[in-house]
Amino acid sequence: MLPDEIQQINWAEMTDSEGAALCQELRKELVRSVSKTGGHLASNLGAVELTVALHRTYDTAKDRLVFDVGHQCYCHKMLTGRADRMDTMRKLDGLAGFPKPNESVHDAFVAGHASNSVSVALGMARARTQLGGDYDVVALIGDGALTGGLAYEGLSDAGQSKENMVVILNDNGMSIKKNVGGVARLLSRHHLRPQYLSFKKFYRSVTRHIPGGGKLYRVTHKIKQAVKGSILPSSMFEDMGFTYLGPVNGHNLSELTRILRWARELEGPVLVHVRTVKGKGYPPAEREPHLFHGVGPFDPATGKPLKQGGTDFSAVFGETLTSIAAVNDRVCAVTAAMQSGTGLDVFAARFPERCFDVGIAEGHAVAMCGGMAKQGVVSVFAVYSTFLQRSYDMLIHDIALSGLHAVFGVDRAGLVGADGETHQGVFDLAYLSSVPGMTVLAPASFAELSNMLRWAVEQCQGPVAVRYPRGGENGYCGEFDAKPTVTLRRGSDLTIVTHGIMTGEVLRAVERLEASGCSVEVLKLNRVHPIDADPVAASVQKTGRLLVAEEVNHQNCAGMSLATELMTRGVQVDRLRLLNCGTDFIPHGTVEQQRQMLGINWEQIAAAGLEMMQ
Repeated sequence: MLPDEIQQINWAEMTDSEGAALCQELRKELVRSVSKTGGHLASNLGAVELTVALHRTYDTAKDRLVFDVGHQCYCHKMLTGRADRMDTMRKLDGLAGFPKPNESVHDAFVAGHASNSVSVALGMARARTQLGGDYDVVALIGDGALTGGLAYEGLSDAGQSKENMVVILNDNGMSIKKNVGGVARLLSRHHLRPQYLSFKKFYRSVTRHIPGGGKLYRVTHKIKQAVKGSILPSSMFEDMGFTYLGPVNGHNLSELTRILRWARELEGPVLVHVRTVKGKGYPPAEREPHLFHGVGPFDPATGKPLKQGGTDFSAVFGETLTSIAAVNDRVCAVTAAMQSGTGLDVFAARFPERCFDVGIAEGHAVAMCGGMAKQGVVSVFAVYSTFLQRSYDMLIHDIALSGLHAVFGVDRAGLVGADGETHQGVFDLAYLSSVPGMTVLAPASFAELSNMLRWAVEQCQGPVAVRYPRGGENGYCGEFDAKPTVTLRRGSDLTIVTHGIMTGEVLRAVERLEASGCSVEVLKLNRVHPIDADPVAASVQKTGRLLVAEEVNHQNCAGMSLATELMTRGVQVDRLRLLNCGTDFIPHGTVEQQRQMLGINWEQIAAAGLEMMQ
């Protein structure tokens, strides 16, 4: 099916066989396009029939379809006028890999993090009631996102709200890897026969069309509920106030469409439990769905990546932590459904009893680390920068307030490229440096990460975060120096301060500056909070010019902290430039494109330095 044919779909007249054919074409297009652009494949393959059934039931230009996480929205984008742009997915100025309202009216809400969809959908339903609107509201949440506590806050409120809304639980038994914990076991026990659902719908239809039928239905419904409650264990969702339908075969388009249309007609909150297979229809993804959760370009015939990845910071983190744990049995690892992504597979294989995957529950993870630390365990929480944001209260209340020693491996710190606004790890320095007693380290090479992690676990007191980027080194492979601030080059005209992955960009810039006759002193912050400003002050007193280059948000960046400290000390700074990621959200693209967009690549650093010399 060509993109222009997708735009001409008549949902009202589509037959089940036409819908099934559409699903086949969508799967082919998913594999073809994602094999070129990279992105989230397995989750989208598993949601094809569900997405088509949703579009057969709802008008997403008017009705509000709220995705949870949102990485399973690719088919939705194809079906809402964007099929001809799939080859631009996750590229600069192309389609985003997540729902984006300013991209299309069909995208109801931004989605990139997990567990918020029910809360957002309930807010939309209540707004509809308050303003007299006429539209349906649907939340699409996966069983992985259901491991997050926010999901239950939303479900608890929505269940007693009496608002007309539908929550669709897409249950594939996985988030990235197989789900863990009590929620997975609970969902495996939920079962309601499709024959019962069909009879229930038939009975309601009949009673609607006979005199006094409405009253008869209400009376028999109450009797049925009383009998059921006395002899059968109730559904958790029914206890919350939802009408529970399911589980439904998420790959039987006919049955799925029928159930969704019925759910739309029911009064009050409804939860539809849909069973799907992650990676459905593409054998490599069905066999190893965790490997096809997020992929780079690959050969669609074999599923093999076109480019083999090398060693990265995540792998070095995992290997180092494993070696530390081998000689210290008090060390434990914690992850929030990101074991593979944070490099902890090797640790989990060797020390399964000391590796805890808590699901998508970062706040719980940090609070648990506080409890472990209080009782003498050294917990190391490996977490993406953008997800650690969800734990800010626990960092203050459950860790810092008691001065507990817990270590945070802050992965994906800085720019992350194609995942875009929702995943950029540029805010962690701002909020971590506001936590009393927090130490923040910033390795620029694999060797520095390994040694800083050892220091954080074995010698540091109180909470400590080690922030490191996605991917590999950036031209700087230096060994670890234990000093909080180190001088990489001596100079007399200009002081440049940097930290972490930007070190390589700065050193390339310095080569151009020195070729132009500028003598540059380069200082690298190993510890970005609290900052050791003495070497910086000494350097600036000599050069009079300070340029700080860093891959973080402008607010509360190291440059601002240094400028404030120098002013407080009365150090004369004739020229000052802070090059960073600014204060806006940063769109998707490659990291190189993002650096250029923000004015922080090596060429722009060199240009800024030359301008300061004038």
